[in-house]
Amino acid sequence: MKNGVMIQYFEWNMPNDGQLWNQLAEDASHLAEQGFTSVWIPPAYKADEQQDEGYATYDLYDFGEFDQKGSIRTKYGTRAELENAVAALHEAGLQVLLDTVLNHKAGGDYAERFEAVEVDPDDRNTEIGTPREIEAMTGYSFEGRGDKYSSYKWHWYDFSGVDYDAVTESNAIFRIIGEGKGWSQGVDTENGNYDYLLANDIDLDRPEVAAELEYWGHWAVNEFGFDGFRMDAVKHMDYNFIRKFIDSVRHTTGRDLYAVGEYWSGDIEALLEFATNTGETLDLFDAPLHYNFHAASTQGNTFDMSTLLHGTLVERKPGLAVTLVENHDSQPGSSLESNVEDWFKPLAYGLILLMKEGYPVVFYGDYYSTGCVASPHRKIIDILIDARRNYAYGDQELYFDHPSCVGLVRKGEEAHPGSGLVLLMSNDCDGTKKMSLGETHAGEIWHEITGCVNHEVTLDEHGSAEFTVPGCNLAVWVMRPSEQ
Repeated sequence: MKNGVMIQYFEWNMPNDGQLWNQLAEDASHLAEQGFTSVWIPPAYKADEQQDEGYATYDLYDFGEFDQKGSIRTKYGTRAELENAVAALHEAGLQVLLDTVLNHKAGGDYAERFEAVEVDPDDRNTEIGTPREIEAMTGYSFEGRGDKYSSYKWHWYDFSGVDYDAVTESNAIFRIIGEGKGWSQGVDTENGNYDYLLANDIDLDRPEVAAELEYWGHWAVNEFGFDGFRMDAVKHMDYNFIRKFIDSVRHTTGRDLYAVGEYWSGDIEALLEFATNTGETLDLFDAPLHYNFHAASTQGNTFDMSTLLHGTLVERKPGLAVTLVENHDSQPGSSLESNVEDWFKPLAYGLILLMKEGYPVVFYGDYYSTGCVASPHRKIIDILIDARRNYAYGDQELYFDHPSCVGLVRKGEEAHPGSGLVLLMSNDCDGTKKMSLGETHAGEIWHEITGCVNHEVTLDEHGSAEFTVPGCNLAVWVMRPSEQ
């Protein structure tokens, strides 16, 4: 979708009031009017407890329909309310992307005993001691749901590792022993082998497990009409499974479903290797770009702005880059805390929303609120999304040629009369830069739309002018309305 914008419609501190789906349904038309084109919703199925955000997945088939784990609804609402929200979003012309957690399960219904061996958490290929019998909650009967939608019941042999042994009452990482079992090899090499992340790690190398998860993917799309998936924790999952899962669901449903993977690593080479191994069947979040934003915000005017795009996915593989400033894992208090400081967020959003490359994501916490605290960034984000929709077209020229004042030019295109823009960003004092829109823009009068610059500029015969930006701010210049 040209100039599409995704919104992550949740943050880590959403209230456990069962109202998110109702809120989303009411908000659908507003989101479309503001220029959003897709909505990434949180894990919508039953977790191990109602207050969980959905990542401690219990039953993939229970979207708030069955009395399990102490409630019928999830943290976000009931199945009927979710269906209503999806219908409202589709009616407004928005795509719906489901946060999809297939790496692990939590909240088992009963304990089982099996052989396992403890491993070194810093090198999961190194065993500690010898294999022995342990006990863990790896049995899943789904008594509230029974066999509705699927009769598959999970047992210890469907998992590759657990993090608790009831026999010795010890917390550690245990690799399950059994025929054909072991850590998946198609995963990130951090900690030796990063197959294990948390809870009961699903054995994606087991054919019966892979078949059941693929079946669930087909079922979920057909049942709810989801338009794609945000694939959670893919660095911990066998890339062969990821590729086959997405291809299978696309083929079986007959739909060109969108998919983006969360390979959360600042190592661009790791992301590129994963993209190759999955046949580029899904996009990836540009975590390296996020980390550059984090560094720029914390280092202030000592950060070299000319390097802002260095080592990023949008620089190396722009066709796969999903760009973001913040998400639920990077926000303060989260497991991967690396939040971008408030002063820099307008600059970061200006870049991802106005540059040609990348599929930008706006974080709920930056647009609406975090906890009960309203975001100060909603006004500027609305301005930037509107600029993306109306002006961010045509060829692009980067001006990342100065340590504190950088920017870009979008030259516009005939299909969008009046389009074209200039973005300038400064992390230090006021800045100016001579920038060119091309001779087709000669003589035009341009003005700044965020309100930080009051004067106008007239482009010379080459379509060039000296554009300005206040210190520690961004400026967005477009053609004056009377000129369009």
